[in-house]
Parts: sequence; C-alpha cells; structure tokens
Amino acid sequence: MSVKLQQNAANANENAIINHKHVIFILSGNDEPGLPFLSSLQSKLKRSKREFNSLTITPLTLDLPSGGLASYVRTEQKLSPYQRHSLLRKAIKPLIEEQPDSIAICVFGEESERAANACAAHYVINVNAINLPNQKKENKLQQLNEITIYGYKAPHNYEHVTARVAGNVLCRQLTVSPPNELTPAIYRQKVAALAKEHGWQLHEYDMAALKKLGAGAFIAVAQGSEPQDAAIVHLSYQPKEVKKHVALVGKGICFDTGGHNLKPAKYMLGMHEDMNGSAVALGILLAASQKQLPIKLDCWLAIAQNHISPSAYKQNDVVKALNGMTIEIVHTDAEGRMVLADTLTLASRQKPEVIIDFATLTGSMITALGDRMSGIIATNSTLASQAQKAGEKAGERILAFPYEEDYDSDLDSDIADIKQCTLEGGGDHLHAARFLGKFIDNNIAWLHTDLSSANHKGGLGAVQSDTNGFGVGFGLALLDMLLSD
Repeated sequence: MSVKLQQNAANANENAIINHKHVIFILSGNDEPGLPFLSSLQSKLKRSKREFNSLTITPLTLDLPSGGLASYVRTEQKLSPYQRHSLLRKAIKPLIEEQPDSIAICVFGEESERAANACAAHYVINVNAINLPNQKKENKLQQLNEITIYGYKAPHNYEHVTARVAGNVLCRQLTVSPPNELTPAIYRQKVAALAKEHGWQLHEYDMAALKKLGAGAFIAVAQGSEPQDAAIVHLSYQPKEVKKHVALVGKGICFDTGGHNLKPAKYMLGMHEDMNGSAVALGILLAASQKQLPIKLDCWLAIAQNHISPSAYKQNDVVKALNGMTIEIVHTDAEGRMVLADTLTLASRQKPEVIIDFATLTGSMITALGDRMSGIIATNSTLASQAQKAGEKAGERILAFPYEEDYDSDLDSDIADIKQCTLEGGGDHLHAARFLGKFIDNNIAWLHTDLSSANHKGGLGAVQSDTNGFGVGFGLALLDMLLSD
C-alpha cells in the first residue's frame, strides 16, 4: 500500500480543513482556545456530560458542519509510546471504519508534542488502513490514498514509519492466512517471491538436505506431515556498507495439532498462527531492507507442520540434533523448540554478532504475562537492557526473564544428553530458553523472544486487529540500537 503524504507546518483552521471528510485533532496541554470547531466540540462535551480533560482518556467524535467526521483526542507529555499509540488507535478507529480515501491529521501544542503525535498518528493510521486476507463475499474495502498533516513538517518525511508499516503488514498478512493457503510449500513459494522482489539471497534446506546434514531435531517434527515439504529457509540481506552482523530466527509452524499429544479443539483453533515468529522475522528483514540499514542480516525460517501420522515422532523417542546432542522426547506439543534447535545451530555457524529469535513458543509465558506484552530471555544483561529499551521506544512492551543455569537440572535425562521439556508445567518458558541455549555458540550474544502477545482480542498498542504483528517494531528498534553501539 502506498499512501501519499502531504505536510503543512501551519496549524489547521476551519477554512483549511473544510474539504476534508475525515479529520483527527490531536491536542496537547491547554489547547482549547482557538481550536477549530470549538463551539461544536464544547456543545457535544456538554451534552455528553464530559469535561475537556476527559479527551486524555476517551476520544470524542464530532460531525462537522461540512459533513465530515472529526475525532478529538488530547495527549500528555508523560505518555509512553505504547500509551500514545493505544490512545490514538481509539481516536482513529471511527475514521478508519468509514473506509476513507484520505485523512487529515491536525496536531497542536509545543513542537515536541506535535512531532511525537504527528509521527505516531501517521503510523497508527497507516498500519490499520490495510486489508488483511479475507474471503467474505462482501469484502470491498476502499484503500486509503492520502494523509495530510497540519501543524508539523518532518524533515525525514517519515521513511521509518513507512518501513515499519510494511514489515508489520507483511507479518500480519502471512500470520492470518488460512492453513490450507499457507502450507510449508506455499509459504516457501511466497518467501522465494519476496527474496526475488527485494534482492535477498535465498537458500533452502529441504528434508533431503536436512537428513544428509543430520538435523534430527527438525526432522523429528516434520517427518509426521505429508507431503514432506518442510524446510529451513535462509535469507540474506547484505548492503555495501556493513557495520553489524545479526541473525534473525523465526519459528514457522504452519499448523500445530500438538502431534501425538493432541491439543483439544479449544487450543488447536488458531494454530495456523504458530508460524508468527517466522513472519515477525520476515517483517523485520523487509523493514530493515527498506530503511537500507548498514547491517548484514541472516534470516532463518523453520518452516514445518506438527501433524499426526504413523511416522510422527512420539514420547520417549531419542533423536540426535544437528550439533550432535541427543534429545529425549517428553511431549510432542513442544515442537517449536525442536525445529528451532537445528535452525539456531545453522544460524550460529555463520558467526553473527547477535542472534535474535522469535517464536509463539510457550503457554507458560502467556500465564506469566498475559497477552498484552511479550517476554524475552538474553544471554547477557546488556542485550536484555537494550531489548527492553527498544520495546519501550517502539511501543511494544516486553519484560526480561532470567537465564539461570540451575534450571538445566530439570532437563536431565537418563538416556539422552537432554530432555526436550518437563511435564511438571511451571517455568516452561525458562526451560525452553535453557534448552535452546544448548544449540548456540557460547561466544554469540543471543536474545530469545517468546511472543505471548502475538494475538490480543481487540488489538494492542497501535494495531486494531487481534493479530497485531508484535515484534516487528521492537526488532527494528533493537537493530537501530545495536547499530548505535
């Protein structure tokens, strides 16, 4: 989606916006005097028994004398990016629902607030004014073509916003695709098309190649699905100037039945989105490419399905991973850490400075945090601190968990080098991280992201859809932070 952007440093007045049908007024501080259509706003506030200050909590919509629709909202300097995005999402939602051809953003207040609100509103509008895959018979949505900003003119023309929107939209479009329309084979075709379009190098390790390599952890999961179309896909982006080398790794389970330890219907519904981690990695790769970041990115996608069949792996099997470790299978629904194990080994062999993985991995992370933020686990405190700051900057909240060695004893096996997991429950997100850490070179900094907030009913932060693309903004901000070291 390409949206034309016009900027005008001058504040909007009633004459300036008379031809706009959809307008958002973003106020800050005490902006009541001189506000366009102030008398109409005051009348509606009075009729609704509300005060002007209530606009900091609940936006208000107003039918303009010209026939347009306006949304009024008021921000405060103390707002975090997440809070600002959430408030603006509420204000913009009634405008987006009318499927406008254009939207005007009018910002008021001090320059710092006008800058923050103009950039945030531009992102919130763009990221929500898109069509996700939908096969309803009546699905004729009009595309947003133009955004006009009054009150602030950005020198950078919002390139960062455009790149982040592209990455988030790609992530969500892939994630919500029905499982019969995003099998591993189809997914690989889509990835190949993206690689060709954006000039990324592409190499696929199909099942035959993985068996030859000895990637027994990945194969254990993938062998239960027909056709045998699973693969580890490696994409590379390398600009002329390279200041950092980072690997992105994503879990791409296109559908997860749980395997022999079958999920009940309630928990199997929605498991086509278990490939969200790979979609996040792809979204970051796309955004970084569009921004032309001076960073070499290796993107590794573990694409497979976890199905039931006579050849599917089962409890008490012992398999040998790519790095030579033997793994005792405890639960077939812990397939994500299995496919990631061999993928992380391959990523480590390229010797990046940092590995960042993304996965909808454990229910225990959702138990710990709910579905409004995601958890991270890092091999060093510096990386964990950078990641939390990046999440705060991006408006995608994350919380760091410990990476402590004594959890390893829970994964001791009598017949293999390590257990895949335990059946005792509590702390599985920590056990999963300790397990995955065994497949990474100790000299490489590693950040594990467990995407407990990948889907939140009613949207999250800037994004209105339940499937929200969480992680793309955070990952992009972290790359910027790593480059500034």
